[in-house]
Formats: sequence, structure tokens, C-alpha cells
Amino acid sequence: MTEKLKVVVVMPAYNAAKTLRMYFAELPREVVDLVILVDDGSSDETAKIARELGLELFVHNRNYGYGANQKTCYREALKAGADIVVMVHPDYQYDPTLVPDIIAPIQRGEADVVLGSRLLGGQPMKQGMPWWKYVSNRFLTALENRVFGLRLAEYHTGYRAYLRRALEAVNLEMNSDNFIFDQEIMAQFVEVKLRVAEVPVPTRYFPAASSASFVQSSIYGLSILGLLARFLLHRAGLVRSRQFESLRHRYVNAAGARR
Repeated sequence: MTEKLKVVVVMPAYNAAKTLRMYFAELPREVVDLVILVDDGSSDETAKIARELGLELFVHNRNYGYGANQKTCYREALKAGADIVVMVHPDYQYDPTLVPDIIAPIQRGEADVVLGSRLLGGQPMKQGMPWWKYVSNRFLTALENRVFGLRLAEYHTGYRAYLRRALEAVNLEMNSDNFIFDQEIMAQFVEVKLRVAEVPVPTRYFPAASSASFVQSSIYGLSILGLLARFLLHRAGLVRSRQFESLRHRYVNAAGARR
């Protein structure tokens, strides 16, 4: 791709007042055309700070969940004319200066989806990742690689970039409003045969950065196992799911037109 692509950064936020200014201060504006923040019913001053920073702000009237937040993020980014959408948590755990690295494979025409991996060539436990989170991440990633037929270092990242056509290819509204959304959208991308790339991203772990508890992580892990089972049944033709089928031909037709 040689044309200039519009890059929109979306931030699904919930009680991010302590870290939002730090994240935005380091965001490389020379490559970012628009920043959208969706406040999912925060009880702190997230929305107030977003307004002060001049962000494009959308506020949910209550806490609908992480997946519901992302649905609003992508809906509004596409309405704004985004060619590339970068999703990142505004908790300052992920390095905002790496946006050019995240979008580079898409700009070069090498990928439709890019994941920023904490486990790719890094040492996340030395950066503060709890050992039980590291072990579960590796275990679940191994299962997902086997089911999806990919060879990724990590699926469970809050730093991602999507080509517009990738988001238009899948039915986001059929996905969960909760944390399993991230893995459901990956299953959809696999079903429509999108190209997935990874880039390494170091992370920070500190008290103000959001982090799921052991119980929350356990529920998340069990949800992933259920998703993989549903995906396998769909692939085998035993229990077909519209969640994985929807809009598949739209991407195929768009990709054919592009070529």
C-alpha cells in the first residue's frame, strides 16, 4: 500500500483517570490522525480529562463491559473514516510510542491484523507479569494456535491494529460484551482467512495499570475453552454458528476488488 492511510487510535476506557494523561502525552501524533476514547461508565474523572485533552469522546451511561466498549470504539472509528484502527488500553501498561511499529505491517500491505505481543522475544515476568498469568497465557495460546492453525506468541494483548476491511468483514455485534470479545474477534478473523502478524511490545506493571484478578482470569480462561469448542464444532459442520460466518463474503469481495 502506498496511499496515506488514516490512522485512528481507539481507547476503551474504564476508570483510567490516573494514567490517561501519561499515555496521551507519549502518543506519536505525527502518525495518528484521530484519537477516540470511549468511557464505559467510569466513576472517576476519565471523561473530564479526555475532554481537556481534546479527545473524541463517547460516554456510556453505565458500565456495559469491555467488549461493548470495543464495539463502540470500532463503530465510531469506522464512521470517522479510519483506514487503520489501533486499539490500546489507556492504562499506560503498553508503550504508546510503539504505534508506528504496530501499524507498519498493515501499511506495508503484509497484514490485515497486527497483535502487540508481550511474549514475543521478551521477558514479561521480569517486567512484572504474575507467574500464574504467564503460565495460563502460554497454555491458552498453545491451544488457540492448535485450533486456529496459527503460530502466534500471544493472543491476550490489549494492543492491536486492524485494517478497516478486517473489521468490516466480521459481525462485531454478535460478540460478547465481556473480555472474551478479544478472542471471539480473532476466531472470526481466522474464519475469513485474514493475515495476522505480531510485533513485540514491552509492558509495564504497576498499581495504577489495570490487571484482572486470579478469579477474573480463571473465568476468562474457561470462556476461551468454550469458544474454542464452539469454533471446532462450527469448523466440523456439526453446529454451525452465524457468529463465525457473518459478513465473510464482504471481505472476500472487497479483497478481490482491491487486487
